[in-house]
Amino acid sequence: MDLQGRSILLAVTGGVAAYKSAELCRLLVKAGAQVQVVLTESASRFVGAATFQALSGKAVFTDLWDARVPNTMAHIELARAADLIVVAPATAHTLARAAQGLADDLLSTLLLAAGKPVLFAPAMNREMWLHPATQRNMATLRADGARICGPASGEQACGEVGEGRLVEPEDLLQDIVAALTASCLEGRTVLVTAGPTFEPIDPVRGLTNRSSGKMGYAVARAAREAGARVLLVSGPTALAAPFGVECIAVESAQQMFDAVMARAAQAQVFIATAAVADWRPAQVLAQKQKKTPDALPPPIALQTNPDILAAVAALPQAPFCVGFAAESENLLQHASAKRLRKGVPLLVGNLGPETFGRDDNRLELFDASGHQSLGAGSKIDLARKLVAHIAQRLPVSDTPLQSPPGA
Repeated sequence: MDLQGRSILLAVTGGVAAYKSAELCRLLVKAGAQVQVVLTESASRFVGAATFQALSGKAVFTDLWDARVPNTMAHIELARAADLIVVAPATAHTLARAAQGLADDLLSTLLLAAGKPVLFAPAMNREMWLHPATQRNMATLRADGARICGPASGEQACGEVGEGRLVEPEDLLQDIVAALTASCLEGRTVLVTAGPTFEPIDPVRGLTNRSSGKMGYAVARAAREAGARVLLVSGPTALAAPFGVECIAVESAQQMFDAVMARAAQAQVFIATAAVADWRPAQVLAQKQKKTPDALPPPIALQTNPDILAAVAALPQAPFCVGFAAESENLLQHASAKRLRKGVPLLVGNLGPETFGRDDNRLELFDASGHQSLGAGSKIDLARKLVAHIAQRLPVSDTPLQSPPGA
Protein backbone atom coordinates (compact mmCIF):
# COMPACT_ATOMS: atom_id res chain seq x y z
CA MET A 1 0.00 0.00 0.00
CA ASP A 2 1.23 3.50 -0.82
CA LEU A 3 0.66 4.98 2.67
CA GLN A 4 0.86 1.97 4.97
CA GLY A 5 1.55 3.10 8.54
CA ARG A 6 1.32 6.81 7.74
CA SER A 7 -0.80 9.21 9.76
CA ILE A 8 -2.66 11.84 7.73
CA LEU A 9 -4.58 14.71 9.27
CA LEU A 10 -7.24 15.68 6.74
CA ALA A 11 -8.62 19.18 7.38
CA VAL A 12 -11.85 19.93 5.52
CA THR A 13 -12.94 23.55 5.17
CA GLY A 14 -16.17 25.17 4.02
CA GLY A 15 -16.55 24.86 0.28
CA VAL A 16 -18.83 22.88 -2.00
CA ALA A 17 -15.81 20.75 -2.99
CA ALA A 18 -15.91 19.23 0.51
CA TYR A 19 -17.85 16.32 -0.97
CA LYS A 20 -14.66 15.31 -2.81
CA SER A 21 -12.82 15.19 0.51
CA ALA A 22 -15.03 12.29 1.55
CA GLU A 23 -13.75 10.32 -1.43
CA LEU A 24 -10.19 11.41 -0.63
CA CYS A 25 -10.63 10.11 2.91
CA ARG A 26 -11.77 6.76 1.54
CA LEU A 27 -8.80 6.55 -0.83
CA LEU A 28 -6.34 7.41 1.95
CA VAL A 29 -7.70 4.65 4.16
CA LYS A 30 -7.64 2.21 1.24
CA ALA A 31 -3.98 3.14 0.67
CA GLY A 32 -3.16 2.12 4.24
CA ALA A 33 -3.14 5.48 6.01
CA GLN A 34 -4.51 6.29 9.43
CA VAL A 35 -6.74 9.31 8.79
CA GLN A 36 -7.82 11.83 11.39
CA VAL A 37 -10.36 14.35 10.11
CA VAL A 38 -10.68 17.92 11.35
CA LEU A 39 -13.84 19.66 10.19
CA THR A 40 -14.39 23.42 10.32
CA GLU A 41 -17.80 24.78 11.27
CA SER A 42 -18.40 25.93 7.70
CA ALA A 43 -17.36 22.55 6.27
CA SER A 44 -20.01 20.79 8.37
CA ARG A 45 -22.67 22.71 6.42
CA PHE A 46 -21.60 20.81 3.30
CA VAL A 47 -20.65 17.33 4.60
CA GLY A 48 -21.42 16.10 8.11
CA ALA A 49 -19.00 14.67 10.66
CA ALA A 50 -20.81 11.31 10.60
CA THR A 51 -19.71 10.77 6.98
CA PHE A 52 -16.03 11.29 7.75
CA GLN A 53 -16.24 9.23 10.94
CA ALA A 54 -17.68 6.31 8.98
CA LEU A 55 -14.99 6.60 6.28
CA SER A 56 -11.99 7.13 8.58
CA GLY A 57 -13.09 4.93 11.46
CA LYS A 58 -12.22 7.74 13.87
CA ALA A 59 -14.20 10.40 15.66
CA VAL A 60 -14.00 13.76 13.91
CA PHE A 61 -12.58 16.84 15.64
CA THR A 62 -14.32 20.20 15.22
CA ASP A 63 -13.70 22.18 18.43
CA LEU A 64 -10.56 23.79 19.82
CA TRP A 65 -11.87 22.98 23.33
CA ASP A 66 -12.69 19.34 22.64
CA ALA A 67 -13.12 17.61 26.01
CA ARG A 68 -11.90 14.27 24.64
CA VAL A 69 -8.35 15.59 24.92
CA PRO A 70 -7.54 15.58 28.67
CA ASN A 71 -5.28 18.64 28.58
CA THR A 72 -7.67 20.55 26.25
CA MET A 73 -4.82 20.89 23.76
CA ALA A 74 -6.35 19.19 20.76
CA HIS A 75 -4.37 21.40 18.37
CA ILE A 76 -1.08 20.20 19.89
CA GLU A 77 -1.98 16.52 20.15
CA LEU A 78 -3.38 16.32 16.61
CA ALA A 79 -0.38 18.11 15.10
CA ARG A 80 2.07 15.83 16.90
CA ALA A 81 0.36 12.66 15.70
CA ALA A 82 0.34 13.55 11.98
CA ASP A 83 3.00 12.75 9.39
CA LEU A 84 1.30 15.17 6.99
CA ILE A 85 -1.49 17.73 7.26
CA VAL A 86 -3.70 17.98 4.18
CA VAL A 87 -6.14 20.89 3.87
CA ALA A 88 -8.66 19.94 1.18
CA PRO A 89 -10.53 21.89 0.12
CA ALA A 90 -8.57 24.95 1.19
CA THR A 91 -10.84 27.96 0.78
CA ALA A 92 -9.62 31.49 0.12
CA HIS A 93 -10.49 32.34 3.73
CA THR A 94 -8.47 29.42 5.08
CA LEU A 95 -5.45 30.27 2.93
CA ALA A 96 -5.56 33.89 4.05
CA ARG A 97 -5.71 32.94 7.73
CA ALA A 98 -2.87 30.44 7.33
CA ALA A 99 -0.69 32.96 5.49
CA GLN A 100 -1.22 35.57 8.20
CA GLY A 101 -0.77 33.18 11.11
CA LEU A 102 -4.18 33.75 12.67
CA ALA A 103 -5.13 31.26 15.37
CA ASP A 104 -8.64 31.41 16.80
CA ASP A 105 -10.14 28.01 15.93
CA LEU A 106 -8.96 24.40 15.90
CA LEU A 107 -7.59 24.32 12.33
CA SER A 108 -5.79 27.67 12.34
CA THR A 109 -4.24 26.96 15.75
CA LEU A 110 -3.26 23.46 14.66
CA LEU A 111 -1.50 24.80 11.55
CA LEU A 112 0.61 27.13 13.70
CA ALA A 113 1.47 24.29 16.08
CA ALA A 114 2.43 21.90 13.29
CA GLY A 115 6.09 21.21 12.83
CA LYS A 116 5.04 18.83 10.06
CA PRO A 117 4.63 19.18 6.30
CA VAL A 118 1.41 20.86 5.18
CA LEU A 119 -0.28 20.40 1.82
CA PHE A 120 -2.99 22.85 0.74
CA ALA A 121 -5.43 21.93 -2.05
CA PRO A 122 -7.12 25.24 -3.01
CA ALA A 123 -10.74 25.33 -4.20
CA MET A 124 -12.73 28.49 -4.92
CA ASN A 125 -14.33 30.62 -7.61
CA ARG A 126 -11.88 31.48 -10.39
CA GLU A 127 -12.04 35.23 -9.68
CA MET A 128 -11.30 34.59 -6.01
CA TRP A 129 -8.32 32.44 -7.01
CA LEU A 130 -6.95 35.07 -9.39
CA HIS A 131 -7.44 37.96 -6.95
CA PRO A 132 -4.10 39.60 -6.03
CA ALA A 133 -4.76 39.05 -2.33
CA THR A 134 -5.12 35.29 -2.82
CA GLN A 135 -2.00 35.16 -4.97
CA ARG A 136 -0.04 37.08 -2.32
CA ASN A 137 -1.22 34.61 0.29
CA MET A 138 -0.19 31.67 -1.90
CA ALA A 139 3.27 33.17 -2.37
CA THR A 140 3.61 33.54 1.40
CA LEU A 141 2.58 29.95 2.05
CA ARG A 142 4.99 28.64 -0.57
CA ALA A 143 7.81 30.72 0.92
CA ASP A 144 6.94 29.27 4.33
CA GLY A 145 7.44 25.75 2.93
CA ALA A 146 3.87 24.64 2.28
CA ARG A 147 3.15 22.33 -0.62
CA ILE A 148 0.37 23.43 -2.98
CA CYS A 149 -1.67 20.97 -5.05
CA GLY A 150 -3.80 22.63 -7.70
CA PRO A 151 -6.15 24.15 -8.28
CA ALA A 152 -7.45 22.41 -11.38
CA SER A 153 -9.23 24.14 -14.23
CA GLY A 154 -12.76 23.39 -15.42
CA GLU A 155 -16.44 24.01 -14.82
CA GLN A 156 -17.24 25.35 -11.37
CA ALA A 157 -20.32 25.13 -9.13
CA CYS A 158 -21.02 28.82 -9.79
CA GLY A 159 -21.35 28.09 -13.51
CA GLU A 160 -18.08 29.77 -14.50
CA VAL A 161 -15.15 27.97 -16.12
CA GLY A 162 -11.51 28.40 -15.17
CA GLU A 163 -8.92 27.74 -12.49
CA GLY A 164 -10.26 27.08 -9.01
CA ARG A 165 -11.56 23.50 -8.93
CA LEU A 166 -10.30 21.12 -6.29
CA VAL A 167 -7.89 18.59 -7.78
CA GLU A 168 -9.59 15.21 -8.23
CA PRO A 169 -9.14 12.87 -5.22
CA GLU A 170 -7.13 10.29 -7.18
CA ASP A 171 -4.65 12.97 -8.29
CA LEU A 172 -4.51 14.52 -4.85
CA LEU A 173 -3.67 11.09 -3.43
CA GLN A 174 -0.64 10.92 -5.76
CA ASP A 175 0.54 14.30 -4.48
CA ILE A 176 0.11 13.17 -0.88
CA VAL A 177 2.27 10.12 -1.57
CA ALA A 178 4.85 12.40 -3.21
CA ALA A 179 4.85 14.71 -0.18
CA LEU A 180 5.79 11.75 2.03
CA THR A 181 8.39 10.26 -0.32
CA ALA A 182 12.11 10.87 0.08
CA SER A 183 13.05 13.53 -2.49
CA CYS A 184 16.03 11.65 -3.89
CA LEU A 185 15.54 13.26 -7.33
CA GLU A 186 14.64 16.73 -6.15
CA GLY A 187 15.73 19.36 -8.64
CA ARG A 188 16.39 16.86 -11.43
CA THR A 189 14.60 16.50 -14.73
CA VAL A 190 13.78 12.94 -15.77
CA LEU A 191 12.81 12.09 -19.34
CA VAL A 192 10.83 8.84 -19.73
CA THR A 193 9.51 7.00 -22.77
CA ALA A 194 6.61 4.59 -22.40
CA GLY A 195 4.14 2.45 -24.29
CA PRO A 196 4.29 0.96 -27.78
CA THR A 197 4.78 2.71 -31.08
CA PHE A 198 2.46 2.34 -34.04
CA GLU A 199 3.95 2.20 -37.54
CA PRO A 200 1.26 2.79 -40.19
CA ILE A 201 0.95 0.55 -43.22
CA ASP A 202 -2.05 2.43 -44.58
CA PRO A 203 -4.64 4.76 -43.01
CA VAL A 204 -6.17 1.78 -41.12
CA ARG A 205 -3.51 -0.85 -40.48
CA GLY A 206 -0.15 -0.71 -38.78
CA LEU A 207 2.66 -2.54 -36.99
CA THR A 208 2.68 -2.36 -33.20
CA ASN A 209 3.24 -4.52 -30.12
CA ARG A 210 1.53 -5.60 -26.90
CA SER A 211 3.08 -3.04 -24.54
CA SER A 212 0.42 -1.44 -22.31
CA GLY A 213 2.69 1.36 -21.08
CA LYS A 214 1.99 0.49 -17.43
CA MET A 215 5.65 0.04 -16.46
CA GLY A 216 6.74 3.30 -18.06
CA TYR A 217 3.87 5.24 -16.52
CA ALA A 218 4.75 3.74 -13.12
CA VAL A 219 8.37 4.87 -13.57
CA ALA A 220 7.20 8.39 -14.47
CA ARG A 221 4.98 8.50 -11.39
CA ALA A 222 7.74 7.19 -9.12
CA ALA A 223 10.22 9.77 -10.44
CA ARG A 224 7.72 12.55 -9.83
CA GLU A 225 7.09 11.24 -6.30
CA ALA A 226 10.85 11.41 -5.73
CA GLY A 227 10.84 15.14 -6.47
CA ALA A 228 11.79 15.20 -10.15
CA ARG A 229 10.32 17.22 -12.95
CA VAL A 230 9.15 14.47 -15.29
CA LEU A 231 8.72 14.60 -19.07
CA LEU A 232 6.85 11.53 -20.34
CA VAL A 233 6.97 10.79 -24.07
CA SER A 234 4.27 8.21 -24.61
CA GLY A 235 3.17 6.06 -27.48
CA PRO A 236 -0.53 5.13 -27.83
CA THR A 237 -1.92 3.78 -24.53
CA ALA A 238 -5.22 3.72 -22.67
CA LEU A 239 -3.61 5.20 -19.55
CA ALA A 240 -4.06 8.61 -17.97
CA ALA A 241 -0.81 10.50 -17.43
CA PRO A 242 0.39 10.47 -13.81
CA PHE A 243 -0.56 13.62 -11.93
CA GLY A 244 2.03 16.38 -12.18
CA VAL A 245 3.82 14.79 -15.14
CA GLU A 246 4.16 16.56 -18.49
CA CYS A 247 3.02 14.06 -21.13
CA ILE A 248 3.93 14.34 -24.80
CA ALA A 249 1.80 12.00 -26.93
CA VAL A 250 3.36 10.45 -30.03
CA GLU A 251 2.51 7.57 -32.32
CA SER A 252 5.46 6.36 -34.38
CA ALA A 253 9.07 5.60 -33.51
CA GLN A 254 10.24 8.57 -35.57
CA GLN A 255 7.90 10.88 -33.68
CA MET A 256 9.15 9.49 -30.38
CA PHE A 257 12.76 9.97 -31.51
CA ASP A 258 12.09 13.59 -32.46
CA ALA A 259 10.29 14.33 -29.18
CA VAL A 260 13.06 12.77 -27.08
CA MET A 261 15.94 14.43 -28.92
CA ALA A 262 14.23 17.82 -28.60
CA ARG A 263 14.14 17.40 -24.79
CA ALA A 264 17.21 15.30 -23.95
CA ALA A 265 19.37 18.34 -23.18
CA GLN A 266 16.97 19.29 -20.36
CA ALA A 267 17.28 15.95 -18.59
CA GLN A 268 19.74 14.58 -16.09
CA VAL A 269 18.17 11.11 -16.37
CA PHE A 270 16.71 9.33 -19.40
CA ILE A 271 14.69 6.13 -18.81
CA ALA A 272 13.70 4.36 -22.02
CA THR A 273 10.87 2.01 -21.08
CA ALA A 274 8.98 2.29 -24.39
CA ALA A 275 8.68 -0.76 -26.62
CA VAL A 276 9.81 0.95 -29.80
CA ALA A 277 9.26 -0.80 -33.14
CA ASP A 278 12.57 -1.78 -34.70
CA TRP A 279 11.20 -1.41 -38.24
CA ARG A 280 8.53 0.54 -40.11
CA PRO A 281 7.02 0.15 -43.57
CA ALA A 282 9.23 1.80 -46.15
CA GLN A 283 6.13 3.17 -47.87
CA VAL A 284 2.82 4.12 -46.26
CA LEU A 285 -0.10 3.57 -48.61
CA ALA A 286 -2.38 6.55 -49.13
CA GLN A 287 -5.53 4.41 -49.07
CA LYS A 288 -6.58 1.23 -47.29
CA GLN A 289 -5.19 -1.88 -48.98
CA LYS A 290 -8.22 -3.91 -50.05
CA LYS A 291 -8.42 -7.66 -49.74
CA THR A 292 -9.79 -9.54 -52.75
CA PRO A 293 -10.69 -13.25 -52.80
CA ASP A 294 -7.87 -14.30 -55.15
CA ALA A 295 -5.18 -11.75 -54.24
CA LEU A 296 -2.02 -12.77 -52.42
CA PRO A 297 -1.02 -10.80 -49.32
CA PRO A 298 0.94 -7.74 -50.46
CA PRO A 299 4.64 -7.69 -49.61
CA ILE A 300 5.63 -5.05 -47.05
CA ALA A 301 9.13 -3.63 -47.44
CA LEU A 302 10.57 -2.49 -44.10
CA GLN A 303 13.19 0.01 -43.08
CA THR A 304 14.98 0.47 -39.76
CA ASN A 305 13.69 2.93 -37.19
CA PRO A 306 16.09 5.25 -35.35
CA ASP A 307 17.63 3.87 -32.14
CA ILE A 308 16.41 6.33 -29.51
CA LEU A 309 18.34 5.00 -26.52
CA ALA A 310 21.64 4.71 -28.38
CA ALA A 311 21.22 8.20 -29.84
CA VAL A 312 20.68 9.78 -26.41
CA ALA A 313 23.54 7.80 -24.88
CA ALA A 314 25.87 9.06 -27.63
CA LEU A 315 25.18 12.75 -26.96
CA PRO A 316 28.25 14.78 -25.88
CA GLN A 317 26.68 15.55 -22.49
CA ALA A 318 24.33 12.61 -22.22
CA PRO A 319 22.00 12.19 -19.26
CA PHE A 320 22.29 9.07 -17.13
CA CYS A 321 20.68 6.56 -19.48
CA VAL A 322 18.61 3.57 -18.43
CA GLY A 323 17.39 1.09 -21.01
CA PHE A 324 14.72 -1.61 -20.82
CA ALA A 325 14.81 -5.03 -22.42
CA ALA A 326 11.67 -7.14 -22.65
CA GLU A 327 12.80 -10.59 -23.77
CA SER A 328 10.96 -13.83 -24.48
CA GLU A 329 13.96 -16.06 -23.61
CA ASN A 330 17.58 -16.02 -22.39
CA LEU A 331 17.09 -12.79 -20.44
CA LEU A 332 20.55 -12.68 -18.85
CA GLN A 333 22.37 -13.17 -22.14
CA HIS A 334 20.25 -10.83 -24.26
CA ALA A 335 19.97 -8.04 -21.69
CA SER A 336 23.69 -8.00 -20.94
CA ALA A 337 24.49 -7.83 -24.64
CA LYS A 338 21.93 -5.08 -25.22
CA ARG A 339 23.42 -2.90 -22.49
CA LEU A 340 26.84 -3.06 -24.12
CA ARG A 341 25.42 -2.52 -27.59
CA LYS A 342 23.48 0.57 -26.53
CA GLY A 343 26.36 1.99 -24.49
CA VAL A 344 24.32 2.68 -21.34
CA PRO A 345 25.36 2.31 -17.68
CA LEU A 346 22.17 0.54 -16.58
CA LEU A 347 19.69 -1.75 -18.27
CA VAL A 348 16.50 -3.18 -16.79
CA GLY A 349 15.37 -6.56 -18.07
CA ASN A 350 12.28 -8.70 -17.79
CA LEU A 351 10.49 -11.47 -19.63
CA GLY A 352 8.02 -9.21 -21.38
CA PRO A 353 5.36 -11.60 -22.69
CA GLU A 354 4.64 -12.74 -19.12
CA THR A 355 3.83 -9.24 -17.87
CA PHE A 356 2.29 -7.33 -20.81
CA GLY A 357 -0.83 -5.57 -19.59
CA ARG A 358 -0.49 -6.77 -16.01
CA ASP A 359 0.00 -4.67 -12.88
CA ASP A 360 2.91 -6.76 -11.60
CA ASN A 361 6.36 -7.49 -12.93
CA ARG A 362 9.78 -8.94 -12.13
CA LEU A 363 12.83 -6.83 -12.93
CA GLU A 364 16.55 -7.56 -13.21
CA LEU A 365 19.21 -4.84 -13.27
CA PHE A 366 22.30 -5.12 -15.48
CA ASP A 367 25.38 -2.90 -15.22
CA ALA A 368 29.15 -3.12 -15.58
CA SER A 369 29.49 -5.12 -12.35
CA GLY A 370 27.00 -7.80 -13.36
CA HIS A 371 23.36 -8.19 -12.54
CA GLN A 372 21.05 -8.00 -9.54
CA SER A 373 17.37 -8.64 -9.05
CA LEU A 374 14.77 -6.12 -7.93
CA GLY A 375 12.47 -9.07 -7.38
CA ALA A 376 8.79 -9.33 -8.14
CA GLY A 377 6.00 -6.97 -7.15
CA SER A 378 3.56 -4.41 -8.40
CA LYS A 379 4.86 -2.20 -11.19
CA ILE A 380 4.62 0.94 -9.07
CA ASP A 381 6.57 -0.66 -6.19
CA LEU A 382 9.25 -1.87 -8.60
CA ALA A 383 9.35 1.58 -10.23
CA ARG A 384 10.00 3.17 -6.84
CA LYS A 385 12.84 0.72 -6.17
CA LEU A 386 14.31 1.45 -9.60
CA VAL A 387 14.12 5.23 -9.09
CA ALA A 388 15.86 4.92 -5.70
CA HIS A 389 18.60 2.82 -7.33
CA ILE A 390 19.06 5.35 -10.13
CA ALA A 391 19.26 8.23 -7.63
CA GLN A 392 22.15 6.47 -5.88
CA ARG A 393 24.01 6.21 -9.18
CA LEU A 394 23.81 9.91 -10.08
CA PRO A 395 26.86 12.12 -9.59
CA VAL A 396 26.74 14.04 -6.32
CA SER A 397 28.19 17.07 -8.10
CA ASP A 398 25.19 17.24 -10.43
CA THR A 399 23.61 20.43 -9.05
CA PRO A 400 19.79 20.43 -8.95
CA LEU A 401 18.34 22.82 -11.50
CA GLN A 402 14.60 22.80 -10.85
CA SER A 403 12.28 23.48 -7.94
CA PRO A 404 10.42 20.41 -6.62
CA PRO A 405 6.98 19.92 -8.19
CA GLY A 406 4.08 21.36 -6.21
CA ALA A 407 6.32 23.43 -3.96
